[in-house]
Amino acid sequence: MKINNHVKFILVLMVFLGPGLRPGLLLAQNRQVPLDLYLIIDASERLREDRSEILNWINTELFNRLLQEGDRLVIWTAGSQARIIHSETISGTVSEAREKLGSFEASGSRADFPGAVREAASMANRENPDGRRINYTVLISSSAEALAPSFEGNPALFRWFRTEQYSRWQAIVIDPNIAQRVRQAASAYMSSS
Repeated sequence: MKINNHVKFILVLMVFLGPGLRPGLLLAQNRQVPLDLYLIIDASERLREDRSEILNWINTELFNRLLQEGDRLVIWTAGSQARIIHSETISGTVSEAREKLGSFEASGSRADFPGAVREAASMANRENPDGRRINYTVLISSSAEALAPSFEGNPALFRWFRTEQYSRWQAIVIDPNIAQRVRQAASAYMSSS
């Protein structure tokens, strides 16, 4: 049976992009490939009301369910300017990360999401050039309104493939390097034809 070129291309994309499209495979108990979690948190003044709910979600969904030993965690706060507040390779608990998240200060009325996303994309390219680790970038925004200014002039940075919306905030899984991975998949496909 002959498989047409479109089906081959889709299969290649699923192999290269698959882990990001199937979040259940990222759960710590199901995966063998190490993960680099880039967590970008809205640190603008808008975050204050929902901070405890957001931190609880991060602790439960990301730290407890997702991370395992050998994974890397980098946390940015996106306030008036983006800055890294924590970075570690997981070996045991993430108590220091929890402490940093619980104590960061909100700053400014707008969140510098583009600065943090650019830094995360650059770090992902630098730290994982061969693609042997899963890159997972999660952006926590206090509201769609807080995120909207970031799209002006930066749409390529904010290509997302999963979002979870809560009462007054949202968690978005983004992939600022997806264009590069699609080109690599297409190149691999074309060279195999």
